[in-house]
Amino acid sequence: MTSPSPLQPDTYYHVYNRGTNRENMFFEERNYTHFLKLYAYHIEQVAETFAYCLLRNHFHLLIRVKNEEEIDPKGFQKPLGSGVQRSASQKFSDFFNAYAKSINLAYGRTGSLFQHPFGRIPVTNDRQFWSVIAYIHQNPQKHRFVEDFREWKWSSYAVLLTDKPTRLKRAAVLEWFSGQKRYEELHAQWVTDAESKWFAEDDAE
Repeated sequence: MTSPSPLQPDTYYHVYNRGTNRENMFFEERNYTHFLKLYAYHIEQVAETFAYCLLRNHFHLLIRVKNEEEIDPKGFQKPLGSGVQRSASQKFSDFFNAYAKSINLAYGRTGSLFQHPFGRIPVTNDRQFWSVIAYIHQNPQKHRFVEDFREWKWSSYAVLLTDKPTRLKRAAVLEWFSGQKRYEELHAQWVTDAESKWFAEDDAE
């Protein structure tokens, strides 16, 4: 397997990963909450988040890696002299390791929790951006966890339609969709497997 390209600064990515051997990563409600807390702690420093969906054995994110001027160097053990690529990759590694250690400790398991390397596909145009967000939110229905993806609790779909405080870049998402109405309309149009191949390689349950 070839190594994936390093994360590039000021670039949007569909990021995803699953449990090793397709095993569950989340076993009960508190795991989802803990995952999001660790994500905020480790990743917010190096990336903005626009959408997410957490499922039992995998997850999806839409992020933008910040450029070096946007990243506060505090919190890194080493200087940012090696650049944003290394710092962003290191933060994701730290995040995955922290969550895996907490799950292993809580449930008496050992070994790797996540599949390596994690998936990352650049998002380069508006149509792809719309489709990736709809695809991410539709995943619980696609994998038959719920009959209607809007009912899935661990997704940013509903969060982006409220005025509640959020770390997500809600305003940017709704601006790209030209408002809430269009956001809902485009989500109602199912993203087919054929359409998703250009931004979601090998995404099977």
